Order: sequence, then C-alpha cells, then structure tokens
Amino acid sequence: MEYDNTNRGILSRNDRKEKDSHPDMKGTINVDGVDYWLSGWTKTKKDGSGKFLSLSVEPKQQMTAAKPAPKRQSKVEDMDDDIPF
Repeated sequence: MEYDNTNRGILSRNDRKEKDSHPDMKGTINVDGVDYWLSGWTKTKKDGSGKFLSLSVEPKQQMTAAKPAPKRQSKVEDMDDDIPF
C-alpha cells in the first residue's frame, strides 16, 4: 500500500545555502494533489521580540519536450509570381 502524501510536505535545513538570500530550509509540499517546492527563511521580528519562519512556494515544473519553433512568415508574402516579360 502506497502512502498518500496529499496535503502534506517536508521542510529541512538547506545544506546548499551559499548566500544570505538563499533559503535556510528547502523541501516539498503537496496541496490538493499538486506538488510544489517549499522554501523557508528564519527571520527576526522587527521589534526584536522573537523569530518566525517566512515561507515561499513554487510549482514544480514537469520536464516537457521542447516545442518546435513557430514557422517564420516570409516578409514578401504577396509577391506576384506571374511577372510578364
């Protein structure tokens, strides 16, 4: 029996943090069957009375095959091929 992860997630310490702007924590979360990347930053309240966790979510993008480039239209579309010589 497979575990149902719907409306559940996980957040753990970001071992790849290189800059202050990078999240302190990273993870994933599922909301109504849709998977998201989850990021968290530990911040201090403006009045200095404590800390809180600020969160951000971003949809996970499925890898898709590249779409072919649209056909370019000729700049000379209405050129008349019947040139009388």
